[in-house]
Amino acid sequence: MTAVLTETQVPSVRSESSRPVPLTRLTLVELRKLADTRAGLWLLIVIGLATVGTSAIMLGWAPDAEQTFEGFFGFGLLPSAVLLPVLGILSMTAEWSQRTALTTFTLVPARERVIAAKLAAGVIIAIASTVATLALAAAANLLGGALGADAGWDIAGSLIWQGLAMQVLYVLMGLGFGALLLNSPLAIVGFFALPMVWTILGSTIKALATASEWIDINTTTTAMGEANMTGGEWARVGVSAAIWVLVPLVLGIWRVLRREVS
Repeated sequence: MTAVLTETQVPSVRSESSRPVPLTRLTLVELRKLADTRAGLWLLIVIGLATVGTSAIMLGWAPDAEQTFEGFFGFGLLPSAVLLPVLGILSMTAEWSQRTALTTFTLVPARERVIAAKLAAGVIIAIASTVATLALAAAANLLGGALGADAGWDIAGSLIWQGLAMQVLYVLMGLGFGALLLNSPLAIVGFFALPMVWTILGSTIKALATASEWIDINTTTTAMGEANMTGGEWARVGVSAAIWVLVPLVLGIWRVLRREVS
């Protein structure tokens, strides 16, 4: 009696767990992580309280003529413009300061996907902050009108999307500094100190005055609070953003992709 051995073809079935995590899910995880740490949660609370505080200040002390929807919105953007970038810094540095990089990059080996999710989460939180400021400005304007203020509703459409662009720009700048330095205190100090030093140098040294008009991001973004920016003003914003946002982002992403996780 002869036994005949036959090869059995085992169908190749791709395991569900082997599929890459969708970028949308990664982004949702990064959004949740923004409030997971005590520092991130309190920073969000402070941003919310400070934004409400801007409306309270205007209602209490601003002249009636300045209590308009445009006035409440423009002043209300200041706290998030200053503090949201810090949240972006913490998002980038948390993997290393909290020692979660090993877990994160083990679950998602493609580091560029994690970075993309962090960038997307930063943009989303900037958009959400701008929308919340619009809603708060509308509520404050209604209250101001009830108290006898001007309460005008006229606002140039360009001011809204320029305000949004400024929020996104500063958040991306924070993310870039965080990725480049990978150290929360150092990145926060660098984010605030380096542009400020350049502003001081540009205003005190005459030889740097012309260059400062193009390089100083604190100066160039001031025009974003005014309606109908000119092409020259946009060009200055673009140059300063390339130096303070794009360069740190590119170098920071390169560093994160190459840094050894231990």
